[in-house]
Amino acid sequence: MPNHLGYLSLALYVASFICYARNLSAPNIGVGRLASLLLAGGIFVQYLSLYQRSLALHTVPYDDLYGSMSLFAWLLGITYLGLELFHRQRSVGAFVTLLLVCWIVLLGLLTPRSLPVPSVPRGAIFAFHVTLNTWAYAAFALSFVLSVIYLVQDRVLRSRRLSVAFWRFPALDVLERMARSSVYVGVVALIFGVAMGLTWEHRLSGSYSFGDPKVIVTLAILGVYAAYLLLSRNANWRGARAALLCALNFVIVLFSYTFVNLYLTKFHRFL
Repeated sequence: MPNHLGYLSLALYVASFICYARNLSAPNIGVGRLASLLLAGGIFVQYLSLYQRSLALHTVPYDDLYGSMSLFAWLLGITYLGLELFHRQRSVGAFVTLLLVCWIVLLGLLTPRSLPVPSVPRGAIFAFHVTLNTWAYAAFALSFVLSVIYLVQDRVLRSRRLSVAFWRFPALDVLERMARSSVYVGVVALIFGVAMGLTWEHRLSGSYSFGDPKVIVTLAILGVYAAYLLLSRNANWRGARAALLCALNFVIVLFSYTFVNLYLTKFHRFL
């Protein structure tokens, strides 16, 4: 159900977006740093909101669709902020924070009026499994955003219809490196997340459900992103081709996160 911490995190994300957009239109070191601080504040407050939800449910705070989507948004913010600090680039922050704001608003519309019935606690391994898998999805979502920006910039550059605003975006090679870094984060998180899930399942039932649709699609996601990492370093695939492949790969992630979770699998209802 909605809480004051959720509203506060949304307000911080909105303020962060305004500062990032301002910094994009008129670059200013102070405004850029404020945007990053506001984003960090929103991430911290959203963590407190998730923790409060966990205490109310007496289990992980993402045992339903709403909680899973909230965790996704939180991890998306963390992943972007980490990449921003690593690559020292704030020029795409406006797009990421706009996505966060829209996502949180959508969460508000989907928020149930009451908390779901608490489920039986499933242990730390299960919690790590869900967190890592969701982190992988968030990292892949960020790589999708960066790849789309790359494709738009590449198209504008080829059309030779450049404006002043165009030069305020990061160079194409920077976008490519950021997208690749995000995919690396996603692949590593997903590998460990799948391992945790299989370990938890084996402890529970003594077997592995490799035939479950969620497992099959997850392994397919690992395969297509591993292919992207290999091809993106090939001279014939670098650039727009690699960005397009990364963007198209995210369609499989969306399919897994929505249709597979809701309709095809029995063991991964929302996760």
